[in-house]
Amino acid sequence: MCLSIPSKITKIDEISNIATVDTMGVLRDVSLDLIDTDVKIGDFVLIHVGFAMKKIDEEEAIKSLELYEEILKTMDEESNNEA
Repeated sequence: MCLSIPSKITKIDEISNIATVDTMGVLRDVSLDLIDTDVKIGDFVLIHVGFAMKKIDEEEAIKSLELYEEILKTMDEESNNEA
């Protein structure tokens, strides 16, 4: 199973068609070659194996990111309780 975390586009190199995205504070470069819609800086996308696959609504992205943060916090608390 693969989970895709919403990533925010922070930079686009139009020559190489590569975007720099922020995924929960981690910056990475992804290809825009497979996305079927125009994207711009500030848009949120879902990524799979280094390719932006789908642009998503900002509200949906923020809700998903909040849920991921909650999951990580719960996992961290559980890990601390086991120690």
